[in-house]
Amino acid sequence: MSHLQAAGDAVRFRWAALVLLCAANFAVLLDSQSVILALPSLAPDLGMAPADAQWVLSAKLITFGGLLILGGRAADHFGRRRVFVLGTALFLVGSVLCGLAWSPAVIIAARALSGIAAALMVPTALSILMNTFPEGKSRNTALAGWSGIGGIGATAGLLVGGLLTQTLGWQWVFYVNVPIAVLVMLLAPVLLRESRASGKRRSQDVAGAVISTLALVAIILAVVQAPVWGWTSAPTLILFVVAAALLALFVAVEKRSASPLVPLALIRRPALAGGNLVTVAMGMAAFGLSVTISMYGQVVLGYSPLEFGVLQSVMPTLAFFGAYVGQAVVTRMGVRPVVAACLVLLGAGCLLLSQVPVDGSYGADILWGLVVFGPGLGAGMAAASVAALSRVPRADSGAASGINVASFQIGGALGVAVVTSVSTSFTAAPGGPAEFTTGLRAAFIACVVFAVIGLGVTFTLLKGNKKRHLHSIDGQDRGDRPDLPLAG
Repeated sequence: MSHLQAAGDAVRFRWAALVLLCAANFAVLLDSQSVILALPSLAPDLGMAPADAQWVLSAKLITFGGLLILGGRAADHFGRRRVFVLGTALFLVGSVLCGLAWSPAVIIAARALSGIAAALMVPTALSILMNTFPEGKSRNTALAGWSGIGGIGATAGLLVGGLLTQTLGWQWVFYVNVPIAVLVMLLAPVLLRESRASGKRRSQDVAGAVISTLALVAIILAVVQAPVWGWTSAPTLILFVVAAALLALFVAVEKRSASPLVPLALIRRPALAGGNLVTVAMGMAAFGLSVTISMYGQVVLGYSPLEFGVLQSVMPTLAFFGAYVGQAVVTRMGVRPVVAACLVLLGAGCLLLSQVPVDGSYGADILWGLVVFGPGLGAGMAAASVAALSRVPRADSGAASGINVASFQIGGALGVAVVTSVSTSFTAAPGGPAEFTTGLRAAFIACVVFAVIGLGVTFTLLKGNKKRHLHSIDGQDRGDRPDLPLAG
């Protein structure tokens, strides 16, 4: 009887651990989504111009995407529970600093810290989950719960962000993370077992992670400041040259590294390269649209944060269901036609939104664009993940998965930077509602261009029409990975 009781206790501890891990994942997603609704209120309070305000989003996306793979490697090396708790502690500090922020510099630095925290928390939590549940039905159920929380978090972030911003102030979008982080830190030593990767420890490619992150910062700074400095001005051109030099240095470092952050042989695979480039394009469109539509709804049309959070949630909700449909369709039709069709939907949705008038309404001018865009994003992300992760050798599956998740975050940072730059360039003086709307229309057109670029990649690199199945982290076939948009 004692053995049965011990077995039952172990099972209960597993599911309690899953709840804890999902709570941490939910907090990271909530933090990413809710700030989109808070940005129109946050920016004027801190005296931030549009070019500065985009860094509130980009700072986290850059550090999250740039350090994600390194975070997973660090967990394998130093201990998964230890790194998970460290990441949660940094997330707590970053959230408090964001809420207390008294200047643009403080909140941007705090958001960058939150991105570092997310890069430690998310891959480590998923790795702990995989090591807590044995392969089979229980692990599949746990993974389904993890993915489901992703879908709920993407939608809840808009609702919670709107509610908190309107009732308590934008600071509470960040303070709400504090009790979750404290609870996770207290319960992690009780519910989570420590584990490390077996065998010889791999070296940490810190140089590669830092260089690639700095290259992203240089690119985004150049794109955002170009409307102010001029596209052909010396500072803009210098930043682009610096970014190119850093990317060249990154390639050289990866070639020499014993344990490269991004195995160059892996990204030479056309399907993997194509799937990740499409994911970057989709991330650009998703974050670019989300920021632009939030500005239009709140600043131009005058919706409150709560009202527009509810209205905008239709997009991630439809994306959630689209992800499951996309997985099913890919197994029947193959990757390329599904990805291409989804990119057409993304472009069409953005094109519809590019017609928004200064005196528009949600039902007539916003809803249908979101209804078209949402399912295309969800299904497209699922199909692009299949392309990026199928037929990857088991030894490289972790690196391939990390690259795919990072691609969406990096795309998001680039997308926010580009739409901010385009919107600023097309907003004429005196910058009233009519002029601001003209700039936002141009930003929506930029999102159409992102989708067109994705189509070009699809027909260039995702060749053939073979049916594909996705491989899990440990090399087993599975078709249940709805990597949700706007996550992380």
